Amino acid sequence: MLQEDEQGPEWMTQEVKTGTTIIAVEFDGGVVLGSDSRVSAGASVVNRVMNKLSPLHDRIYCALSGSAADAQTIAEMVNYQLDVHSTELGEDPQVCSAATLVKNISYRYKEELSAHLIVAGWDRRGGGQVFATLSGLLTRQPFAVGGSGSAYVYGFVDAEYRRGMTRHDCQRFVINTLSLAMSRDGSSGGVAYLVTIDEERVEEKVILGNDLPSFFDK
Repeated sequence: MLQEDEQGPEWMTQEVKTGTTIIAVEFDGGVVLGSDSRVSAGASVVNRVMNKLSPLHDRIYCALSGSAADAQTIAEMVNYQLDVHSTELGEDPQVCSAATLVKNISYRYKEELSAHLIVAGWDRRGGGQVFATLSGLLTRQPFAVGGSGSAYVYGFVDAEYRRGMTRHDCQRFVINTLSLAMSRDGSSGGVAYLVTIDEERVEEKVILGNDLPSFFDK
């Protein structure tokens, strides 16, 4: 009779691998964020429909990648701190302030946490803004992609991004990028979540997998 060693099954001792695809892009007057919905642990899919676009404040969101628990913890901490910050100031916080808080927490706990967050939103001073954060890094970019699926779409986003894209153009750009990544990356999949933020409102949308565009004949 076969017996398992004292450490248990092999899959319990292997390193847990995570994967996702996240993206954010600026347009004149706002931003569009997008993500897939699959949460994976190695070869297993542990959640098919997780919303990885988390609000940090009324018009500031973040896209989560890495360890789901770590990323959600950072988002909750920043959400609380921004609420306190805005109450003290008597006005809504800036997008840069939210991104700086994410960067500081990520750097302070870089040995304990495994997460990469893209912060994007709108404020009265800077309009629509996208910030990429990674450990101690903080950079404002016209668009940012992250997660395991990003490796499959860097060529596409570099070729297709254009300055001055409209709100609709950016939404289509995000949807196309997610669709391509989800069709190539085994750790990305499910549905696509979209959040569009401008001065007027925050618009949230879910696009089912069957409704995503295809770039090849099935």
